[in-house]
Parts: sequence; structure tokens; C-alpha cells
Amino acid sequence: MRKTKKMIIFTVAAYAWAACLDQAAPARDGRSTGGKQTMQITIKAKDTGQTILFNLNDSQAARDLVQQLPITTTIEDYGSNEKIFYPPLKLNTADTPLAKNIRAGTLAWYAPWGDVVLFYDTFRSANGLYALGQAASGTELIQRLSGTIQIEAVDRQPESSISGR
Repeated sequence: MRKTKKMIIFTVAAYAWAACLDQAAPARDGRSTGGKQTMQITIKAKDTGQTILFNLNDSQAARDLVQQLPITTTIEDYGSNEKIFYPPLKLNTADTPLAKNIRAGTLAWYAPWGDVVLFYDTFRSANGLYALGQAASGTELIQRLSGTIQIEAVDRQPESSISGR
């Protein structure tokens, strides 16, 4: 009986210790586990200088897009609710969620055509349309985008988990 109690206590302590180590260890891909890290990009209209800020999800396709930045390209009107541009390379959709409940400000990858879509109005879903992120500011500017745009990653400093020092 005494051995069993010691074994249970040892097992619980080992699990608690392992959980603490897992939380303290940095993420393998270089992102902090302490605070919420969001990949962000800006899309700036060359002619007006107006900027739209997008928060990206943590999918492979979003990471692939960020790896290609900066990109200078032409944005095109498509349909009555979206603008599109073509990144230099295709995005890998492994682990990338399908785009659903699309609303103004949704950023998506349309795999069949190889274009990134900026929605300025609602849209039903489509096969091969993957969610990349959502506009954090400037949603109202998407519809007015035209001509040459510059897409850049936002350089974010890691948040410190130590305060007051």
C-alpha cells in the first residue's frame, strides 16, 4: 500500500513537472508560447498610400504568403465583392481551413486559380477557397484599391513575459 501511494505521488509530480517544462520551453517554430503571436501583413495602395492591416491565421498557406514578402503587384477587380492579386508562388494549403462565413475584410487563397482574394462584401463559400486571415483595420479601403499595391510583413517585436524590469 505504501509503495502504491509513493508511486501515485511520484507519477503526479512527474506529470506536473513535465507540464511546467512544456509551458516554459520556446515553440519549435520560433514563436513565443507566452503571448498570442499573430502574423500580420499590410497591403498599401501605391497611388494613395492608404494601408490595410490584416491578421493572418497560423496556417501553412499564410506562412507561405509571408515568406514571399515583400511583394509589389497589381490588384484586380473581380466580381462585385472582391479584389485579387497573384503572389509569385503557390501557397501550400496543408492545415489551412476552408473559408466560411466570408464577410468584408476576409483574406483568402483561391487554390484553383492561384490568387489571393480580399473580400469587401459577403460571399458564399467556394470549393478551393482557403482562409488566410481577417482585416484588423482598413476594411473600408479594400473596395477602392486599384493599380499597384505593396504587400509587406509587419515586424512585430516579441512580447516580454517579464514586467517591471
